[in-house]
Amino acid sequence: MDSKFFVKTFVISLMLTIPFSNHITALVQESNHFPISFKINMLPWQEVDKMIPNKATFTIIDFETGLSFNVQRRAGESHADVQPLTKKDTQIMKEIYNNTWSWKRRAVIVKVNDQMVAASMHGMPHGAGALNNGFPGHFCVHFIGSKTHRSNKEDPAHKIMILRAGNQLDEYLTKVNPEELIQIFVIAMNQKDDYLLDRTFTKSDHQQDFHKLVVDITRIDIIEMELSESQHKENNDLLVKIPVEIKMMTKEDGIVKKTVQFTIQRTGIMDRWLINRDALYEEFS
Repeated sequence: MDSKFFVKTFVISLMLTIPFSNHITALVQESNHFPISFKINMLPWQEVDKMIPNKATFTIIDFETGLSFNVQRRAGESHADVQPLTKKDTQIMKEIYNNTWSWKRRAVIVKVNDQMVAASMHGMPHGAGALNNGFPGHFCVHFIGSKTHRSNKEDPAHKIMILRAGNQLDEYLTKVNPEELIQIFVIAMNQKDDYLLDRTFTKSDHQQDFHKLVVDITRIDIIEMELSESQHKENNDLLVKIPVEIKMMTKEDGIVKKTVQFTIQRTGIMDRWLINRDALYEEFS
């Protein structure tokens, strides 16, 4: 079922608990009569940081399932380190992650005061925790411009999930170049995100076969990828072949290093780039 339906249903259910004007004619439109905006905002971390100071509580809505839970910010300089507020909130969060803890990034919407803000979270408890909530630590919530603890850089997977939460992912994908598309493919593989993976590919007869490869590959990293401007011009900006040296961790063969040639194509200069799934399947087979 469409994830937008879940989010919209959740927001409308919130509306039913709040007094509102009889002049409202459309629940799905932003209105000055409502204390909550239906617009999902793409706000930078510098602004969100002021909206949710330490010890502030807010609601996280999972974009895909529509499940929601409450959290409290406990720390964080370049992103929010938060904890589920109660044991019930911890239970809901774990349900979102299929009853396991995971570093997988998920698109979420943060409801704070009257604002809905696009964000991304992971689901792995780490570090210290202070609340009696059954959650052994805290987890991270990222916004536009947020950075990780270790690298002090923007996390590409969090960025993609933020765009998805803000309904801007498809627009973003129309603008990426072939090298960026390969990076997104790697993110989708590592996140086991079929939704994102399908948006990097051409249509193919090998869709189910490629899914088996995704299951077998537990981790993939790019070692080296280079493409000069002359290669772009040589292929007339419609077809580009990019050799990429990668390292994979597979269930069947363990660590594997190999060079994979990505065939990136588009039907016209105004169309978006896509990875040829059939050609890539042959490279991995």
